[in-house]
Amino acid sequence: MANNSYSGVKNSMVEANHDGDFGCTLKELRSLMELRGAEALNQIGESYGDIQGLCNRLKSSPIDGLSGQPADIEKRKTVFGQNFIPPKKPKTFLQLVWEALQDVTLIILEVAAIVSLGLSFYKPPDAKRENCGRAAGGVEDENEAEAGWIEGAAILLSVICVVLVTAFNDWSKEKQFRGLQSRIEQEQKFTVVRGGQVIQIPVAEIVVGDIAQVKYGDLLPADGVLIQGNDLKIDESSLTGESDHVKKTQEKDPMLLSGTHVMEGSGKMVVTAVGVNSQTGIIFTLLGGGEDDDDEEDEKKKEKEEKKKQKKTKAQYGAAMEMQPLNSDEGADAEEKKKANLPKKEKSVLQGKLTKLAVQIGKAGLVMSAITVIILVVLFVVDTFWIQNLPWDKACTPIYIQFFVKFFIIGVTVLVVAVPEGLPLAVTISLAYSVKKMMKDNNLVRHLDACETMGNATAICSDKTGTLTMNRMTVVQAYIAEKHYKQVPEPESIPSSTLDILILGIAVNCAYTTKIMPPEKEGGLPRQVGNKTECALLGFSSDLKRDYQAIRTEIPEEKLYKVYTFNSVRKSMSTVLKMADGSYRMFSKGASEILLKKCYKILTANGEPKVFRPRDRDDVVKKVIEPMASEGLRTICLAYRDFPASEGEPDWDNENDILSGLTCICVVGIEDPVRPEVPDAIRKCQRAGITVRMVTGDNINTARAIASKCGILQPGDDFLCLEGKEFNRRIRNEKGEIEQERIDKIWPKLRVLARSSPTDKHTLVKGIIDSTVIEQRQVVAVTGDGTNDGPALKKADVGFAMGIAGTDVAKEASDIILTDDNFSSIVKAVMWGRNVYDSISKFLQFQLTVNVVAVIVAFTGACITQDSPLKAVQMLWVNLIMDTFASLALATEPPTEALLLRKPYGRNKPLISRTMMKNILGQGVYQLVIIFSLLFAGEKLFDIDSGRNTPLHAPPSEHYTIVFNTFVMMQLFNEINARKIHGERNVFDGIFNNLIFCSIVFGTFIIQIIIVQFGGKPFSCVALTIDQWLWCTFLGFGSLLWGQVISSIPTSRLKFLKTAGHGTQKEEIPDEELEELEDMDEIDHAERELRRGQILWFRGLNRIQTQMDVVSAFQSGTSFQGALRRQASNSSQQQHDVTNVSSPTHIRVVNAFRSSISLYEGLEKPESRTSIHNFMTHPEFRIEDSEPHIPLIDDTDAEDDAPTKRNSASPRNNNNAVESSNHLLPEPPITGTPSAPGSPLHSLETSL
Repeated sequence: MANNSYSGVKNSMVEANHDGDFGCTLKELRSLMELRGAEALNQIGESYGDIQGLCNRLKSSPIDGLSGQPADIEKRKTVFGQNFIPPKKPKTFLQLVWEALQDVTLIILEVAAIVSLGLSFYKPPDAKRENCGRAAGGVEDENEAEAGWIEGAAILLSVICVVLVTAFNDWSKEKQFRGLQSRIEQEQKFTVVRGGQVIQIPVAEIVVGDIAQVKYGDLLPADGVLIQGNDLKIDESSLTGESDHVKKTQEKDPMLLSGTHVMEGSGKMVVTAVGVNSQTGIIFTLLGGGEDDDDEEDEKKKEKEEKKKQKKTKAQYGAAMEMQPLNSDEGADAEEKKKANLPKKEKSVLQGKLTKLAVQIGKAGLVMSAITVIILVVLFVVDTFWIQNLPWDKACTPIYIQFFVKFFIIGVTVLVVAVPEGLPLAVTISLAYSVKKMMKDNNLVRHLDACETMGNATAICSDKTGTLTMNRMTVVQAYIAEKHYKQVPEPESIPSSTLDILILGIAVNCAYTTKIMPPEKEGGLPRQVGNKTECALLGFSSDLKRDYQAIRTEIPEEKLYKVYTFNSVRKSMSTVLKMADGSYRMFSKGASEILLKKCYKILTANGEPKVFRPRDRDDVVKKVIEPMASEGLRTICLAYRDFPASEGEPDWDNENDILSGLTCICVVGIEDPVRPEVPDAIRKCQRAGITVRMVTGDNINTARAIASKCGILQPGDDFLCLEGKEFNRRIRNEKGEIEQERIDKIWPKLRVLARSSPTDKHTLVKGIIDSTVIEQRQVVAVTGDGTNDGPALKKADVGFAMGIAGTDVAKEASDIILTDDNFSSIVKAVMWGRNVYDSISKFLQFQLTVNVVAVIVAFTGACITQDSPLKAVQMLWVNLIMDTFASLALATEPPTEALLLRKPYGRNKPLISRTMMKNILGQGVYQLVIIFSLLFAGEKLFDIDSGRNTPLHAPPSEHYTIVFNTFVMMQLFNEINARKIHGERNVFDGIFNNLIFCSIVFGTFIIQIIIVQFGGKPFSCVALTIDQWLWCTFLGFGSLLWGQVISSIPTSRLKFLKTAGHGTQKEEIPDEELEELEDMDEIDHAERELRRGQILWFRGLNRIQTQMDVVSAFQSGTSFQGALRRQASNSSQQQHDVTNVSSPTHIRVVNAFRSSISLYEGLEKPESRTSIHNFMTHPEFRIEDSEPHIPLIDDTDAEDDAPTKRNSASPRNNNNAVESSNHLLPEPPITGTPSAPGSPLHSLETSL
């Protein structure tokens, strides 16, 4: 001890300016927090005497906390650091520019432009141009030759424009995301004691020496040492990977670490390390909060190698890998790694569809551009060398090369226009815009794609308390002293002894963090802080004219002998007091049906306990509890029990014994009124095709009453209301395993699930998501607020956490946080989600029209006139309009209520519906007709010179300027058409609500005028007259009129229309491939098809081989038997040999049969597989509901992906593991034999 304090003094001497005032240094505290359990206790004992000593050294009081003076707080921040982990440095604008330049098409363009630039400066040595063929000769005078460089320069300039716009978009997106993150962080508050007052401060303000109150559901913001705890259990899996909860006590293990979750209990801790010095902070610094990019690249390489390794091991171990426990080192490492590069969730449905579509379009564009270049080159070569019969002259080589470069540039521009690089941009803009606006509607979106998934939601599983109801609880009825009061009774009517016990029980057996504060405004309602049910009880004691605070002052939290905190298993809370005479008294409160079963006495009208028999209990349930519940009240029973001193100290760990033989004090009915806006919101959901289900811990009568008030249950509907127990009984088979078929019988009609545990909630969500009863896969949203809702929130497609009542753990697991805890905000989220989907479709409809037309025009123009009518720079301008500006204009349409009038799209709905296809083709036809008429007859119509067949560097012509101008005008007017995608007639509906749209259309028009009038040589334009402008605009306006014609043709008549942009079904892509695809930017679908093809091919071969085995076995078998008969007369010696020979045949027959069983097994049940084709394409047999299915060639091991797979609870909420272990027991061959995934034995396992 002395030794240590001496070193402390020495340190303080050296660093007098820093640690002079505190008795321990930052380093000491850091090393202390790295110890666990007994080691840590020894260290505290040696260095500080005890925990009290540690507090003294840190100049803090366990009871009053820090003084809270600003000077003191600042000093602590300078000495021990702030509770803030610096985020990773954002990418600079230049880095983003560099990334945008990596685009392949842009690189090709840059190269082409540079080559063209270089060649334009090259002057052939006085060769006569005329010798080089018709195309080269011509009007080229001096200053024309000078202007040859302009095209190359203009292309480079427009590339720079595109790059800057892309980089700027990425940059603003990044900035918004950071803003969102910081807002989420600022909203986190934590309870500390300062100056004897309990206050809530932002997490970043916590300093070393603070006394923090920890309670159920907290995410610990800093490291600390426990001063006092009740039944505290912590989930440390985020740091250690151990999924078991760790019990924390002052005697055994007082170390609390930041980033861990409080799963049960409550307590106080003294903060010993914050920010980068806390355990989470240290890990973050190791992962490199501000590391350089080269490290990142290495990391990526490492990850890829890891993946390769894992793939190999997986192939070797087959199913054995599945069984590895999640908390092995590898799992923990993987989890840490995953944590490091967090928001990498599975690609959202929309992004999947879009990527696939973009790849398809890109491929088509590539083919078109290649053909264009080839045709141009062939035409030129044939014309020059064959028709004109010219020799290849050395002097002419540069001129020919210049031609080839020109053709190449035309080809590339076709490609640039064909590739819709605006698609990802449109999604980003649309999502970012929606997220920003959703903040105003009380939705704080944590994962961008959740917003769009919400538009497809088909089911919402909502909590009752706080979401559908106001979460402002009040006691309105009571059964006390053998009388049922319909209002709160007068204190005089209750025996004083009963009243004393009741008030004492309420005061000490409610968490001390729960209290009722005076109202904020004069005449307002008192504020309820903490658990709302407990607030109701405290309010009840105030209504009985008693002050609970006086009792709490007399019995502070430190004096409570033992506390059994509330959790979802106990469904009750108990507090034990040690009385002056050495006896103990325990107060309990909890769900009335559960606690009444444990009562054997009840307090009577004169305050004396009398025996409470099961018959009396049934009377109370019938006459008191059920009537209360049917009015939608939550019933709570309050009871107590005395342990006489004579019996000695009871065994507190044996909860079943302790929590029995209670004496019932009273039963109260607590009302939680339905939020006024909820019934309307639920009606909207039902109209929009979304089923709302209520999942609650309350009893079934209360739940049913509230569900009817909300409109979840309509009179005359055919619906189910189940309790958790009944639900479990119905979905499990005799062995107690959950069966998907059984869930499928229940969930379509289920509307209310009462008295449900968190596991039930998770099971229900999982059952609905995995269900195949309805051909559309259900998309499920779930709301949750408790720590135990984590697994369900993670499992759901969209998890909503409550911003006010929600615990940190729930928020951590969610996708969207409801900042006002209100159900009607969910409806807004649905509206925004559908709007995102529609915005993307609008943009697609516009983009594809432009693509189709531009590609065809460039292609045919190039083939017929040997020159693209739309020049490279013009194409890039069109590309800019349609990609960047249009995505801004169309992606920011505000949502309308009309979006809630249609059914959800579902996962497999194509992006481009048949109506949209009709619009695209219809508009395309109109535009092509106009442009080709102008191209081939324009000079006659406008009486101008023809622009076709001009020499290499000819000046721009009026003719081609008119073609270009008309083309752009048609796009502008078609942009207005694109605002409606469901075939509505009025395309101007609500156009002025979207200022961005109006300004972009108007702005584009202005810029177009400038380009045409003053663009000159770079844009290959000539100024046009007013007449010509009017004609161009009129032809453009025609597309609006033509749009009306198209919308009059019913889509149903046009049978030839196909939809496009189907998402890849989830089952088709194994997750590991999904991950790899996220590394690559585009999904190469052809390759995947190839792989799938190979697998099916192998399987097919396998089956054929099996059948051949059977046949050959039989043939050889019969021949042997014949041989045996013939040779019966031979000596036994020979016979012996023959038998030997024939025995392998038998084995072969058996083997062949074993391996062929799988084929027939799958086909026996008609309902299991509809056709042999399906049987081939769905290799994964459903082994009931077992989570880890057997990995086949194209399957992945669950462990590797666990954290990234959206659909599996993360390893630390080890729910699936529990479930799946049940299923793994009866099927040893599956997990035990690591047979190679192609072997016949394997196919036998598959069908087990």
